[in-house]
Amino acid sequence: MELLPGVTEGAPLPDGLSWLAGATAEVAADTVHQGGARRPAVPGEYRDRRFEAHPTRRANGEVVWWLVDQTARYAAEEALTAERERTTFLAEASNVLLSSLNAERCMAATARLAAGFFADAAVVVAPASGRRLPVTRAVAGGEASQGLVAADPATVPGLAEALKGFPPVPSRWIDPTSLPDWLVPDGLRTPVGSVVVTPLPGHGVPAGALILLRTETRREFSETEETFARLFAARAGAALSAARLYAEQHSITRTLMRDLLPPRLHRVRGVEFAGGYRPSNAHERVGGDFYDVHPGPTAADPSLVVLGDVCGKGLEAAVLTGKIRNTLQALVPMADDHERVLQLLNGALLNSDNTRFATLVLASVLRSGNQVRLRLTSAGHPAPLIVRNDGRVEEVPTHGSLVGALDQVTARTVEAVLLPGETCLLYTDGITEARGGPLGGELFGDERLKRALAECVGMPGEAVVEHIRMLAAQWLGDGGHDDLAVVAITAPPTTHLTAVDGHTRGRYTA
Repeated sequence: MELLPGVTEGAPLPDGLSWLAGATAEVAADTVHQGGARRPAVPGEYRDRRFEAHPTRRANGEVVWWLVDQTARYAAEEALTAERERTTFLAEASNVLLSSLNAERCMAATARLAAGFFADAAVVVAPASGRRLPVTRAVAGGEASQGLVAADPATVPGLAEALKGFPPVPSRWIDPTSLPDWLVPDGLRTPVGSVVVTPLPGHGVPAGALILLRTETRREFSETEETFARLFAARAGAALSAARLYAEQHSITRTLMRDLLPPRLHRVRGVEFAGGYRPSNAHERVGGDFYDVHPGPTAADPSLVVLGDVCGKGLEAAVLTGKIRNTLQALVPMADDHERVLQLLNGALLNSDNTRFATLVLASVLRSGNQVRLRLTSAGHPAPLIVRNDGRVEEVPTHGSLVGALDQVTARTVEAVLLPGETCLLYTDGITEARGGPLGGELFGDERLKRALAECVGMPGEAVVEHIRMLAAQWLGDGGHDDLAVVAITAPPTTHLTAVDGHTRGRYTA
């Protein structure tokens, strides 16, 4: 009896073969499969081996069994099924992990997935944040909880090594009773019976560690399960590392963008300044248009206003924009010599590796009594416009060559005076070249801009800017456009309170 050790002829079958004894009685009593009809095989197990028993009943009523050892076949089928389940799990887990670039959500997803597939609970430990460990815990079927724990990873066997990216220690080397309380989730009611600690490998830097916990009511982790847990951990670590890298890059980008964005303008040295900016693409915060106001060192010194347009759009144009703004800020001490400033800026751009050019307009602004004196210089840029108190719109006759393209820059500076309530408008060609209107392809144009500005008589600078931006946006509709930038320089109205009859509420007049 090589197939059935412990079975002797004529003796009762042992308890492990009770399934065969019961099947023998059923075959003996079977009246359906008479006359040599084929009977179905009977499956069963004996001493870790799996059989299919095929019965034959003799004419005298005896039952003879033909046993086929199917242990290898069943093992292969189970292995194939398990491999399919693992492959499906890895595919689904990858989709879940890569669906978010938020590090905390990625840690929570890792803990939930691991707890549901591998164990009764899972814990994700990130590298220390100061003196605390970021820990995410999850029980199978539940939500993940996150927090910072003041704990020494060395108190958990293999955790300190896993956080450094070293290979995991076998689970059989870890005593479950030695786990600290902070590691075991509150929802795990049964004591831990088996533990796996495996690293979460990142992109060159360890992303953390994954700890799997099984209660003592389940079998211990097998070597195959530990190997598969490491495959899952590799994917989870890559996703977590990508999320942290994205967060770091986003933080850097946000910091850099903060310096590239046009500033919020306000009153400086008794002069009202207002600005508006709209990038060419809604998903971009910066572009090639820019403006700045640099106050003079003292109230007796003019402030320098700069509005410009760099060739191109998007981030590359924004990089050159930042360089121009920084260069101009360094040239503020000589701000009243516009031609000198433009020559130095032109030299700086020609000596760099960039192949882009820019147009801009400079305005030196000084409050003098109730008036605001301007010195305006255009370098290849649309001429500024001034709206007078009587509704006239004047184009300042300044002109010049663009910067960053030619060895020498030529420019003409023009002086102008703003009376109380009058505004000088600086703008980029994104306003006048905006295509839209009833037919969708007509330019907004210079004349339409002048008519719009004529409607702003006596308005504060912010209202002027908002009016121009609103009309341009309505003209564009949903169509594409270049970057748009506009700056208003306004001489504040000098006001005093008057009353009609000495008793009624008065009104402000210029």
